[in-house]
Amino acid sequence: MIFKQLFDTESSTYTYFIADTQAGEAVFIDPVDTHVNDYLDLLKQHQCTLKYSLETHVHADHVTGGGLLRQKTSSQTAVPDACGAKTADIQLNDGDEIKFANETIKVIATPGHTPGSTSFLWRDRLFTGDTLLINGCGRTDFQGGSASDLYNSIINKLFTLPDDTIVYPGHDYNGKKISCIAQEKNSNARLAGKTLDEFVQIMNNLNLPKPKLIDIAVPANRMCGIPEEVLPQG
Repeated sequence: MIFKQLFDTESSTYTYFIADTQAGEAVFIDPVDTHVNDYLDLLKQHQCTLKYSLETHVHADHVTGGGLLRQKTSSQTAVPDACGAKTADIQLNDGDEIKFANETIKVIATPGHTPGSTSFLWRDRLFTGDTLLINGCGRTDFQGGSASDLYNSIINKLFTLPDDTIVYPGHDYNGKKISCIAQEKNSNARLAGKTLDEFVQIMNNLNLPKPKLIDIAVPANRMCGIPEEVLPQG
C-alpha cells in the first residue's frame, strides 16, 4: 500500500492519496484542481488506475480536482448526497462503504461545518475534512452550518472511535499534519471538556472573515469543479 498526505499551500488544503500497488487501484480524498497534473504523475509513478475522487464536503476555499480527474482518467467522483453536487457519479450517505482493490473506506456523515460534511475511515485512519481539525474544527457560520450539529458529529460520532485512531484533517494553518482521537478529546481548545452550550458560544463568536473564493468555489464544486457546458453528455 502507498499512502501520501499532499498539501496545497494556497488554501492550506490536505489531499490524501491511497493506492494498492499490487491491485493497481487508487483513490484521492479532497483533490485540488491546480494539482491535477501532479496527481496524474503520482498515478503514473505507482502504475495505478484512479478509481475514485472522494470529497469530504463542498469546499469554500478551493476548487476540487475531481471533475478534471474524471475527464482525464476512468475515475468516478463521489460526493456526500447532502452537498447538492448533482453531477457527481456517486452520492454518498452515512454508513456507505467505498471499495477499491482489497480496501474498504467507511463513510461517516458528520454534518455541522456544512450539512453534507462527511468523514472517511480507512483502517485506523480518519479523514475529517473540515469537521475536526487539529486543535480546532470547521467554522459553522455559512453554507447552512450548525454549531450544535457539529458538536454532535464530533462528540457522539468521531470521539467514540478508538483513542488511537489517527486524525488526518482537511486543513491545517500551522504546519501540523496529524493528530489522534485521544489528543483531540483531551486538548482541542474548542471541544475538550466543553458543553454544547459552551461550544455554540465559542463558534458564534469567532468573527472570521469570509473565505476569499467562496463565491467561486462553492458553485464550482457543486459541479465537481467542471462548468456545466463541458460536462460529458449522456
